[in-house]
Amino acid sequence: MVELFFDLVFVFAITQLSHSLLAKLSALGALQTLMLLLAVWSLWNYTAWATNALDPERVPVRLLLFALMLCGLIVSMAIPSAFDRSGLVFAIAYVVMHTLRSGFVLWAARAEPLNRRQNFQRNLFWVAVPALFWFAGALANAEYRLYWWLAAIGLELVSPWLLYWTPGLGASKTSDWIVAGSHMAERCALFVIIALGESLLITGATFAEKPVTAVGSIGLASAFFGAVTMWWIYFHAGAEHASRKIEQAKDPGKTAVVSYSFIHIAIVAGIIVSAVGDELVLAHPEHADQAAVATLLGGPALFLLGCLLFKWVSYDRKTPPLSHSVGLLALGGLAVYALTVAPGFADHGLSAVQLAIAATTILLIVAVWETRALRAR
Repeated sequence: MVELFFDLVFVFAITQLSHSLLAKLSALGALQTLMLLLAVWSLWNYTAWATNALDPERVPVRLLLFALMLCGLIVSMAIPSAFDRSGLVFAIAYVVMHTLRSGFVLWAARAEPLNRRQNFQRNLFWVAVPALFWFAGALANAEYRLYWWLAAIGLELVSPWLLYWTPGLGASKTSDWIVAGSHMAERCALFVIIALGESLLITGATFAEKPVTAVGSIGLASAFFGAVTMWWIYFHAGAEHASRKIEQAKDPGKTAVVSYSFIHIAIVAGIIVSAVGDELVLAHPEHADQAAVATLLGGPALFLLGCLLFKWVSYDRKTPPLSHSVGLLALGGLAVYALTVAPGFADHGLSAVQLAIAATTILLIVAVWETRALRAR
């Protein structure tokens, strides 16, 4: 329950990310939002790894999570203006959250075997080094801040692939990493629920502010069924199957890094982008510019790609799920049609509502296809 309470801060963070992307629908805005999403995911994911090694029922661990919640709340509040006036606030809260958690885990593991203590020492090192880049970016001019922060988050993302190689300690072994497979699977599944819930909250709030119209109601229905279909694609069989697989894995640390620390980024990003697309549908249902096409089709495509990779890796299959591959091709073909063919013979091309319905229909076909295929097997 304390971990669920901790997750509430990230509901706010995801909402802030969606609003930031909506306010900056450009290539630069998308890159900045992606970087901030990676930072938020890093904070949450590293904490999930930490609670794999700690007992959340113990009072010191609970106090740690409460302190991390406060830091996460400050990080979330700073997201909209992180590349403007709140850069230093964001960097300080972000670095404090990382170092506080890693330092606590290292202290808590003081009686553990040497190889485990060294793993936590390596983790603290790979938190401390990027901190220099976070502070350098916060103190740099706004135009250079993105480059410093991309370097910082890049170091955090590459560290697991380098097995947290640290001077004097060398590299770790994934077999030494503490991983409770079912716990990691459950934590990531709950984050997906958070992202889906946030998309419904934004859609409902946006619809409530607009006059009720037939086309707006259709857009609302499309957004709702799109979220339900995403839930079905991820949870119907994939999440439970992956949880069993990681419990049975010979090297659960390696499986957890690939399936849960990295692939899930695309799944969450797809849900966030889809939520922005739903807002655009409710705001301008009759018109779809390039930004609307990118969000309405790019969001479902990112989500499907993440689910495809997740199930491909987790199921230990030789080929990716055919239903997901066909769904991605359909979304890509629809994007080409919407951007190149449709504008040639229509005043406004396809409307946002039409694109939303088409994208939801593709997701629905993928869900039904996979369900029938699993049932047949």
